[in-house]
Amino acid sequence: MKKALYGLFAIGCLLMAIGCARMGNPDGGWYDDDPPRVLGSTPVDRATGVTSQKITIYFDEYIKISDPSQSVIISPPQLEVPDIAAKGKKIVVELKDTLKPDMTYTIDFSDAISDNNEDNPLGNYTFTFSTGQQTDTLEVSGYVLSAENLDPVAGIMVGLYDDLADSAFRTKPLLRVSRTDANGHFIIRGVAEGEYRIYALQDADGNYSFSQKSEMIAFSHQTYKPYVKPDIRQDTIWRDSLHIDNIEQVNYMHYYPDDIVLTAFQETLTDRYRLKTERKDADRIQVFFSYGNEQLPVIHGLNFNSDDAFMVETSAKKDSITYWLRDTLLVNQDTLSFTMSYLMTDSLGQLVEQTDTIEALAKTPYAKRQKALQKEYETWLKQQEKKRKREEPYDSIYPVKPLQPRYDVPQAMDPDRSVFIELPTPPARIDTAGIHLYTKVDSLWYLASYELQQRDSLLRSYEMIVDWQPGAEYSFEVDSAAIVDIYGLACKPFKQGVRVKSLDDYATLFLDITGQPDSGAVVVQLLDKGDKVVATSKMDSDHTASFYYVKPGTYYSRAFIDLNENGVWDTGDYDADCQAEAVYYYPRSIETKAKFDISLAWNLKAKRLDQQKPSALVKKTAAKKRQRKNRNADRAAQLGIEYKK
Repeated sequence: MKKALYGLFAIGCLLMAIGCARMGNPDGGWYDDDPPRVLGSTPVDRATGVTSQKITIYFDEYIKISDPSQSVIISPPQLEVPDIAAKGKKIVVELKDTLKPDMTYTIDFSDAISDNNEDNPLGNYTFTFSTGQQTDTLEVSGYVLSAENLDPVAGIMVGLYDDLADSAFRTKPLLRVSRTDANGHFIIRGVAEGEYRIYALQDADGNYSFSQKSEMIAFSHQTYKPYVKPDIRQDTIWRDSLHIDNIEQVNYMHYYPDDIVLTAFQETLTDRYRLKTERKDADRIQVFFSYGNEQLPVIHGLNFNSDDAFMVETSAKKDSITYWLRDTLLVNQDTLSFTMSYLMTDSLGQLVEQTDTIEALAKTPYAKRQKALQKEYETWLKQQEKKRKREEPYDSIYPVKPLQPRYDVPQAMDPDRSVFIELPTPPARIDTAGIHLYTKVDSLWYLASYELQQRDSLLRSYEMIVDWQPGAEYSFEVDSAAIVDIYGLACKPFKQGVRVKSLDDYATLFLDITGQPDSGAVVVQLLDKGDKVVATSKMDSDHTASFYYVKPGTYYSRAFIDLNENGVWDTGDYDADCQAEAVYYYPRSIETKAKFDISLAWNLKAKRLDQQKPSALVKKTAAKKRQRKNRNADRAAQLGIEYKK
């Protein structure tokens, strides 16, 4: 009998051990997916009549806080940086600014708080208290986008003023503030009833007001009166990462406005000063300025005669200038000393004449350059001597290096494309009689007409404009010495066959534009998958933007309102009360096929700005929002068992 009892007991123990092993999961057990839980605080959350500048928040486990100086936003903003630290199972915040009377304070931790071991974020946590007899609870929310391309602007400060004057943004700190997340979204909490203006500010100096041109800003003349009303939303309850358990209707308080959209820009930095002067190549001196000016500097040589010594080449914005030395004697001179007089911005923001004394030293001295040339000559001489001994053809005269232009002439040409010629040095002479374009007609070659133009202020860049005939064959030819530079170097002969593509290789796209403002031209850009411009068209009088010779593929489109009709997008200016030129995106991709004409209707204002840009083009610069982990549900799915929290 005892043996039977012992046997039953052993079997029971074995079954219990198996059951315990299954429940206990000997391969590691269940994860701790629970975020920290707030147990209490001093003062209590939403307390009124608070006078202490020290806030302590208690948690049920050891916690940490990531980058509090950037992730924690205190409103109203603190001019003196507060101390924010995690200490075991509590967070201590010590405010340094004197508390304002009858003011609601919010400390927005966002998702910066997490447990110390598993790094589970607490989520959007905000602590609130008031120095008055009531706590303000209204909220204002929306989005901040880049004015230039409607990308979300992450990490920019957004704030309110109850002072509605334009001067407040320049003279006062923001009243209540928030910061945008990775999607450019913001929520300003603890707002009192009243009327406000809203601004965005990339605060460079920590004074919570617009004080530097380098700061990105957004502003609006519209005023807002926050309010709240009951509403219903649908909440999705997930069983795990793939399966929905339930969809519930939830009553909540809806805070308005919640759809504010601000477009942020940086003003053009017009302060002008000389950045640097360099002479990397002996034949040119380059001068760089922070900002361009139509009035170019005046140079007076100190150890050389500067009269007619240079050919001057400027960038399009005239913020960099290249002085090409005409005389090879000056090229061979290692140090060129001169004075440069130019316009510079003074401390009052006015342009005044500034004169600098400059020594331009060649990066590679003349002796070293001559040594390298001599080495090249000796190498050539040895090669010719070897050929002579082998009784092979050889040269007895050292060849002069030719000028080497870069001809941008593709063998397969788009009908709306030009030929470009880029020169390494400024030309002394371009003989168009030595530059030929032939077209093939019925197996015979005939001269074709073209127009050769210098490209804007680019001294060494030329464009050949041709009325290409689709499907035709051409031959582009350059005679020897047709192009000669200022140092006497001449080009070699060049020949390139060209076939212009047939119209059957392309699509045509027409965009019918509506919703445009009353003033300003509408410039429409065709974009590739990287948000880069591939073609530009100006809306015509029929409100249509036309794109011809479009290659088959996937495209997107952007439009901007060209207020000054200069053909380029321009940024804003706060003091001039000028917003950046408005930008819009066609909300979908555009598929083009060869031989097809595509017509699309586009109402620029059919969607709110934050909903226009296709997600495939949106660039998010900030890290994604930290999410609570749900590893136990995934683990249960792998084990084939049901997991219930």
